[in-house]
Amino acid sequence: MALLASAPCFSGLAAGAQLLSNDPAFLRMAQSRRSIPAVSFSWSPIRRLPGCIKAVSENNGSMEISDSSLVVCFGEMLIDFVPTVSGLSLAEAPAFKKAAGGAPANVAVGISRLGGSSAFIGKVGDDEFGHMLANILKENNVNNQGMRFDPGARTALAFVTLRSDGEREFMFYRNPSADMLLEEAELDLDIIRKAKIFHYGSISLITEPCKSAHIAAVKAAKEAGVLLSYDPNLRLPLWPSADKAREGILSIWDTADIIKISEEEITFLTKGEDPYDDAVVQKLIHPNLKLLLVTEGPNGCRYYSKDFRGRVGGLKVEQVDTTGAGDAFVAGVLSQLASDISLLQDEGRLREALKFANACGALTVKERGAIPALPTREGVQSALVNTVI
Repeated sequence: MALLASAPCFSGLAAGAQLLSNDPAFLRMAQSRRSIPAVSFSWSPIRRLPGCIKAVSENNGSMEISDSSLVVCFGEMLIDFVPTVSGLSLAEAPAFKKAAGGAPANVAVGISRLGGSSAFIGKVGDDEFGHMLANILKENNVNNQGMRFDPGARTALAFVTLRSDGEREFMFYRNPSADMLLEEAELDLDIIRKAKIFHYGSISLITEPCKSAHIAAVKAAKEAGVLLSYDPNLRLPLWPSADKAREGILSIWDTADIIKISEEEITFLTKGEDPYDDAVVQKLIHPNLKLLLVTEGPNGCRYYSKDFRGRVGGLKVEQVDTTGAGDAFVAGVLSQLASDISLLQDEGRLREALKFANACGALTVKERGAIPALPTREGVQSALVNTVI
């Protein structure tokens, strides 16, 4: 159901919120076609209650975890509001489609859609959006027993501007949002230690207490022999500065076993160097890295390991919304590695896995929103059969 920007229901995003369409500051920012900085939403004041954090109940998405191919995804889950018409600024958009999002949550749902086993660890607000997101995980067979509700902060929101080519610009509402407030003591370490792969991004490194929770979760996974998967997922407007973003992303770089990165992120991390130059990419490969993946949108991806490197072509489709494409790619890779980690030593089979992952990303850009657009295994296999790459 579309959310009309001019409709009274828009104020239902939060108690006491002002209508954004009447906010001059909002309009000035929304009219810019450049990357839009993070802004604070005008929530009604809510007093944070120390220690009053509610976990998802045992019967709400919780399931016995014994699957040896489990992928646990850690980080943010939020609501994306995507314009129903591409090529317009946020102020010009006639309506927005509400869609669940957040990169780690997207990956968790993507893996489940592909027939894999996944769990999500993170925090949302104890509000209607937070409970909606918990239910979406449950409906998609993602274990959510590591999810927490915070009564003192709202679920994060992001408004996504779609250019005419399907590429995106973001405006975030976190002041702070609940995902930023996950504490180390709230981590479900049992789930993390049972995982085959632990996947995370960098947004949870921006502020405390979530930063400490992130580092503790990675440490617990590493000590348990869990494979670590890292997608930096750069969202520069959320960081205090570009230097802080670069420093934060690289601060945990050497702990990861698998890293997925985009061309733009290579340029950012290397301060402007050519992302297509293998010598540049080699600078990002640390001694213990098992696999570095460089995504190139519709052109596919490159892969680098100690034993081999190469490129796998992508699936050409008409782009509607690129939100979640990288997450779908990651889900495609991790769902297969979780079932058979020996793919890392077999270039031929790895290439087939990456062809599958490229198709996952391609199918996702054909629809608006992230989670709503994530494909099933049957859909991906059908696309591969009917398309020459």
